[in-house]
Amino acid sequence: MPIRPDLPPEPDIGASLEPAHPSPETLRLLALRRSTPVAALTGPGPSAEDLDAMLRLAMRVPDHRKLEPWRVLIIEGDARIKLGEVFAAARRLRDPDVSDEKLAAEMLLPMRAPVILCVISSPTHDPKKTPIWEQQLSAGALCQNLLIASQAMGWAGVWITEDAAYDGHVHAALGLNAHEQIAGFIYLGAATNPPVERQRPTVSAKATRWTG
Repeated sequence: MPIRPDLPPEPDIGASLEPAHPSPETLRLLALRRSTPVAALTGPGPSAEDLDAMLRLAMRVPDHRKLEPWRVLIIEGDARIKLGEVFAAARRLRDPDVSDEKLAAEMLLPMRAPVILCVISSPTHDPKKTPIWEQQLSAGALCQNLLIASQAMGWAGVWITEDAAYDGHVHAALGLNAHEQIAGFIYLGAATNPPVERQRPTVSAKATRWTG
């Protein structure tokens, strides 16, 4: 059941904050977090108030030199139909011989969830030359924060890209500038079925101690 978070007020700039926040609930969420396959999403979706809270939480990410190198498009309601038309037009441009059936399927992609958050990586010019890669990583962190915040609020979701995220026609229709990229589409809603655990990496296989 979705919950309305009781968030503290935004801290004042320069306010002293706790360096750590011991939280068994957060550790449990991270230990059991699982994206819901997009085919298993349905309505209802987060309300405007839910999304405001979710985005506020998600934007508290590492951000070298406070450049805020990302932005988010909220896509819901009939805007999903228009996005499906954009996806289909992009598919036809990529593949002029595409079948009508595949175009119809392309148009239905945005209808798989009631709310889509399109996270755009938007690196900014920085006189101190913060690496573009660091700015892009900040956008990825925002995507992950959205998944964590949405699940903590009781919503199911998944971060996907698919061909549309890399398509120039889609970028133009969504108003991206030349230096911007789509970090991901975050599909949000309720789950028709619980997701099942998948194979996970082991710490021993992926982490080693460097000793010089």
